Amino acid sequence: QVQLVESGGGLVQPGGSLRLSCAASGRTFRRAVVGWFRQAPGQAREFVAGINWNGDSTSYADSMKGRFSISRADAANTVYLQMNSLKSEDTAVYYCAARSGWLLPIAKIDHEYDYWGQGTQVTVSS
Repeated sequence: QVQLVESGGGLVQPGGSLRLSCAASGRTFRRAVVGWFRQAPGQAREFVAGINWNGDSTSYADSMKGRFSISRADAANTVYLQMNSLKSEDTAVYYCAARSGWLLPIAKIDHEYDYWGQGTQVTVSS
């Protein structure tokens, strides 16, 4: 079983940066694929970024490439999402999620993930 808790959201001006954290409990997290998703009001949840079990493979949605960076610190059981050059359209609730099982590929579809955090709000506004 894995429990996920996101933090680091808040209000930031356009062009600013935030770093989101996803802290996990459970030893199986260290072998889990972790993804970040987001959901804006009235819109479907969308894939943001993902990282494989040992951190040597990452994947990003096209609109986040070059601006967002995902990383993991297994000693701290934490996955991070560094977000730079934020735009108003990045405003959403951001969720981290984990896939159960070992050596799975990064998935971009939310129903491929088994565990979810409660989300953290990111608002980009002047």
